[in-house]
Amino acid sequence: MGGGTRSGGTRLLVVLVGLLMSAGCATVDAETTPVPTFAVPASAGPGAPGEADRDGAIPTECGEMLSAADLGALLGRPLDSVVVRTTIGVAEPSVGRTERVACRYSGTGASRGVLLDLNVARYTDAAAASKQWTTNIGVESGDRRDLSIGAAPAALFDRARESVLMVTYDDDTLTFVLPEGPRPGDRPRGDVLVDLALRVLPVVGPPRTGAPATPVPSEDPAVAAG
Repeated sequence: MGGGTRSGGTRLLVVLVGLLMSAGCATVDAETTPVPTFAVPASAGPGAPGEADRDGAIPTECGEMLSAADLGALLGRPLDSVVVRTTIGVAEPSVGRTERVACRYSGTGASRGVLLDLNVARYTDAAAASKQWTTNIGVESGDRRDLSIGAAPAALFDRARESVLMVTYDDDTLTFVLPEGPRPGDRPRGDVLVDLALRVLPVVGPPRTGAPATPVPSEDPAVAAG
């Protein structure tokens, strides 16, 4: 009789321990947070998570295109040490520009200074955006390298103390200016700028008119309003 009681108690204890372990595993799975990813604009399909409505305006808050926290993490900055200022531009009918948003990201505390300038402009159509992009890169200085970011043509200019990435995509142009400064692993400034473009392009929105227009020569290189 005694042996039977001990055997039954042992089995009951094993069952209870198994139930507790199962409950613990379920709790861990429920609280797991997925790591966010950033999609390449050329491969993003309609309705993909995180896409903005392309038929709407450019976001009027720079933090919606690139948060200060994301830039801080990319540049290896301390937490909450980056701030962003948004400036809303005006339309420029002479070049077909309908909107413009300028963003300045700066460090705080002991590491003050500009970390990134971002300018996004929208035009009446892809041809107008492409023409203005061609004009702008024609008057830019520095060592130039042409590249593609997904389906978006881009030009990278390296100078002694900063690098500039100029991108055109559908009816938008984007300009990123990255000053010289500390970067994790001493990544080249150009690599950082391409990373930034991959984050911002999907937020600006998928194309409305298909693939970007082929850049055409500008007849008025003096106009650089993009």
